[in-house]
Amino acid sequence: MADYGMRTLYNGSVAEAEAAITDALKEVGFGVLTRIDVADTLKKKIGYDKAPYVILGACNPEVASQALEMEEELGLLLPCNVIVYEAGSGETVISIIEPEAMLSVVGRDDMNMLAKEIRGLLKKALDSVS
Repeated sequence: MADYGMRTLYNGSVAEAEAAITDALKEVGFGVLTRIDVADTLKKKIGYDKAPYVILGACNPEVASQALEMEEELGLLLPCNVIVYEAGSGETVISIIEPEAMLSVVGRDDMNMLAKEIRGLLKKALDSVS
């Protein structure tokens, strides 16, 4: 696994995993603002067949407002991406962006605590669907 994400395997379909992680994110204060069906888009746009692959944009309004107060341009890194996909082995994978890696590009030490807080919330959601 890359250093910029946290992942788990889910015992179920991509649709079931998407529903489970959406519910788990709600439990820790995140809502899903965006949903991109990558497989469907690639099929429609270029005729490429890809196994199910969905990108969810998750946001916690309280944390996002704190982050934007600290750094106006931080919106370039929002929302937190969650991917749900069918791996080549037929397994369903759920991965969530690693907030500490994502926020490290800002180069502000004072954002480390916020990154740790976000990581804890996202990790709790991910662990609950493992």
